[in-house]
Amino acid sequence: MWKKAAAVSAVALCVLFLFATFYPSGSPDSVKHSPEKELAVKQSMLQRDVETTEELCRSQCSMDFKQALHQLNIGTPGHVKSVLDEMRNQHDHMEYLQWNDANAANGAVTSGQVPDSVKDRAEQLLEEAKQATQAGKPYQSPKIGEGEQQYIVMGEPSDTATGKSALIGIIHEDLLHKVAIDQRKNLRLVPYPSDKRWKIESVDSKTLRDVKVDHPEDNEGTSHYHVNQIVVKFRQQPSEADLARIRSDIAANRVEKSGYTYVFESSHLEAKQLMDYFQKWNVEFAEPHFLYMTNEAVEPNDRLYAKYQWNLPAIETIPGWDVSRGSEDVIVAVVDTGVDVNHPDLKGRTIAGVNIVNKDAPALDDVGHGTHVAGIISALVNNGEGVAGISWYNNIMPVKVLDETGAGSTYSVAQGIIWAADHGAKVINMSLGNYAESKFLHEAIRYAYDRDIVLIAASGNDNTERPGYPAAYPEVFAVAATDANKQKASFSNYGNYIDVAAPGVNIASTYPDNHYAALSGTSMASPHVTALAALIRSVNPLLTNEEVMDVMRKTAIDLGAKGKDNYYGYGQIDIVKALSQAAQSRSSLSLWPQWFDREAEQLGRKYKEE
Repeated sequence: MWKKAAAVSAVALCVLFLFATFYPSGSPDSVKHSPEKELAVKQSMLQRDVETTEELCRSQCSMDFKQALHQLNIGTPGHVKSVLDEMRNQHDHMEYLQWNDANAANGAVTSGQVPDSVKDRAEQLLEEAKQATQAGKPYQSPKIGEGEQQYIVMGEPSDTATGKSALIGIIHEDLLHKVAIDQRKNLRLVPYPSDKRWKIESVDSKTLRDVKVDHPEDNEGTSHYHVNQIVVKFRQQPSEADLARIRSDIAANRVEKSGYTYVFESSHLEAKQLMDYFQKWNVEFAEPHFLYMTNEAVEPNDRLYAKYQWNLPAIETIPGWDVSRGSEDVIVAVVDTGVDVNHPDLKGRTIAGVNIVNKDAPALDDVGHGTHVAGIISALVNNGEGVAGISWYNNIMPVKVLDETGAGSTYSVAQGIIWAADHGAKVINMSLGNYAESKFLHEAIRYAYDRDIVLIAASGNDNTERPGYPAAYPEVFAVAATDANKQKASFSNYGNYIDVAAPGVNIASTYPDNHYAALSGTSMASPHVTALAALIRSVNPLLTNEEVMDVMRKTAIDLGAKGKDNYYGYGQIDIVKALSQAAQSRSSLSLWPQWFDREAEQLGRKYKEE
C-alpha cells in the first residue's frame, strides 16, 4: 500500500505573538526561552485563537439571524418553516431553530432537534432566550457541553421596540474543538507524529540519525520520512530492464515517476538500506522520502473586518487598493490541504485545481488550513459578509498535496508545484515545510522558478534559526511572522534566509462549512505576502519573478536592527509602497525597451500555445 505523509504544518503553521522587549543587540526577546516557557506561550496563543474563533462564530451567527428575520417577518407559517429548513441546510452548525411570533395563532415554528446530550440545560436556556427576545433584547448563552458536543443558545428579536417576534436557536460549536486539535499540531504543541497509522520515522535533518520525538520541543530541527521509501534521481533514464531489476532487488511494492526522479517503496528494505543500494546505479541523488506538514480607498463593509482584521491595516492594504485590486489573469496556487470552494466568501474566487493525494477526488479541504490560507489571499471583498481578502480579483487555484491529517509526502508536494506551474499559476503559496533539504523537492521548486513563478513559503514555527524547507531554498521567498505590535511572533523561525515578515497572529479568515476561524502561524503570514505578489503582478504583469521579490524587499518597513536582519528580513511588507513602486517602474521611459521585449516574448509564447 502506498503510504502517504501524516502530520500537520511542520514548517508552516506556527506564528504567535512576540514579547515586546528587545536585547541590546536587537535580537527579539523570544530568542530563546526554555521549552517549558515556549510551550506555555504556545498554549496561551492557542487559547486566544480558540476564543477569537468563538467570537467570530457568535458574531457571524448573530448576523445570520438578523438577516433571516427580514424574510421571516413577512412569511406564512409554511414559508417560515421552509426558511428555517433552508437556513439549517446552509449552516449545519445550527442544530435547532425556533421562530416565535406573538401575533401567530399556531405558536412557534421550529426546525431541527434539541441535542440529547444537553437537552435539559438547552431547554432552560431556550426559555431564557424567549423571555429576553420578548423584551426586545438579544440573547447569547454561555457555552454548554464539552469536547465536540459544545453548544450555545442565541436569540435575536425582530423589533427591539416591540419584541413581537424573534428567532432563537441552538448553535453547535464543534468548530472550537476542531480548531483546538488542529492548532495543537500546527503550533507543535504535540509531538510529531502522533498518528500511528503511518509507518514513518523521525530523524535529525542533517545526519539522518534517529530521533525520539516524545515532547513537542523535540520537533525542532527534526524531519520525518517514510521508513520503506526513497527518492532517486538518475543521471540517465533507466531502461525497462533496469527498472525490472530494481523492482526485483528491493522487492518494490510501488514505483512513482516524475521526470528522471522516482519514488521507490520496498516491502522490507528501509530507507537507509535503499540509499546504500542505489549508490551503484549512478544516481544524482538518493534520499529519504521526507514528509511536509502544514507549517492566514474605502474600508470594506465585510462584517468581521473592523473588529477582527487588524492585519490588513497593519500592512497598508486599504490605500494599496487605490493602486491595484488585483487581476483575474494572475492566478495564485495554494499548495496545501485543498480549499472549500463552496464557502460563501470564496465563491467565484477559485478555479479548477487538482488533488494530488487522491486524483479521483476534487481538491476540497478536509482539514481547514488551505481554506484559511485562501481566504487571507482572496476572500470576497465588500460583499457585506465575513472577512475581506487582500486581493479583490486574483483567483485561487487549489492544489491539494496534504491529506486529512494535514501532511503530505515530498512526492505529492513536488507534483503539486509542477502541476501548478504547468497550469498557469503566476504565484505559488506554500504554507508547509520540513527541516530536510530534499533535492527532489528542490528540483520541483527550480522547475516552477524557471517558468517565472513567484514562490513564497512560511518559515516555520519552532522559534529556531535552523533553516526550514522549502522556505530556505534560494528560489523561494521566505516569510517570518509578526504580531499586532510589529514584533516578531514568538514562535516564528528566523535566520539569514528570511526575506520579509507579515502578520501571522490571531488572523481571522475563512474556514470550511461556512465558518470563520482565527489561527496563528507563519502559515498565516505567508499568504499576506503571496497576495501582495499577486497584486504586484496584476499592476505590472511584465515584472519577472525576481523583480517582484525585489520590489517587496525594497519597500518593506524596516523592523528590528537597522537593515536586513535574521528576524524580519528586510522588514514587514507595505502594500501601498510596493504597488506604487511596481506601477511607477512600468511607466519608466528608461525601461521601455525591456518592457517591449518582454511583452513581445509573452505574446509570442501565447501565440504558440494557441
